[in-house]
Amino acid sequence: MIGAHGTPDSPGTPGTPGPVALDLTGRTALVTGAAGGIGRACALRLAAAGATVRAVDRDAPGLAALAAAAFPGGGHGTIEPRVLDLTDLDAAEQVAAGTDVLVNNAGIQLVRPIETFPPDVFHQVLTVMLEAPFRLLRGALPHMYAQNWGRVVNISSVHGLRASPFKSAYVAAKHGLEGLSKTAALEGAPHGVTSNCINPGYVRTPLVERQITDQAAVHGIPEERVLADILLADSALKRLLEPEEVAEAVAYLCTAQASFVTGASLALDGGWTAH
Repeated sequence: MIGAHGTPDSPGTPGTPGPVALDLTGRTALVTGAAGGIGRACALRLAAAGATVRAVDRDAPGLAALAAAAFPGGGHGTIEPRVLDLTDLDAAEQVAAGTDVLVNNAGIQLVRPIETFPPDVFHQVLTVMLEAPFRLLRGALPHMYAQNWGRVVNISSVHGLRASPFKSAYVAAKHGLEGLSKTAALEGAPHGVTSNCINPGYVRTPLVERQITDQAAVHGIPEERVLADILLADSALKRLLEPEEVAEAVAYLCTAQASFVTGASLALDGGWTAH
């Protein structure tokens, strides 16, 4: 079954290995889009490692639920909800001050052909998914440079490496994020700061679930066929990725063992880009 958690009798689905060893005690992490999906999983994982996590989202009830959640493994960090719309770029830059770990995750998706794609939505997508990460970096890097340590993890996408039709804004933003991340890696290297992208395929999140109707409409197929015929068509592994799997990759990039990994794009795409 697609998305089922793995057991020894179900090859091809994820097993249950232990988490990577990570201690972020005394560190401050910032995660955008933290109220749900990948962002929520990342906030919980980093807090479980001991970090004080600034959980940024415009969804106040979602942030409240996150703050009340138990950390995996009974972690000893804290979650600080920060209700913020990332289109307020000045506020985004300010909230990142003093951050040791920056996870740029927030995203928006709309599936439309270019000729009917609303220009205001295109602008909004680029603002939230590319310009806001730039402003968050501006806010975070001075502190990281001063202490000669920092971790920037940009939740890109397989669409940062490949294009798909009908996703002009999302693909453009993710390709831009890849370039921003690599530039940050080159500039940050002399200061002990790494910058990397994680490139998931389709993840079991509300953002993906909301695409089903739009994808069915633009491709002219029933909604029940979208998962197999569209979303997973190019994936060798025929399941959705779980948010916790992405969060564990974020955790790895924050470890001392990953200190030589920078300017990279880590594909978690089930073999999509192997084609």
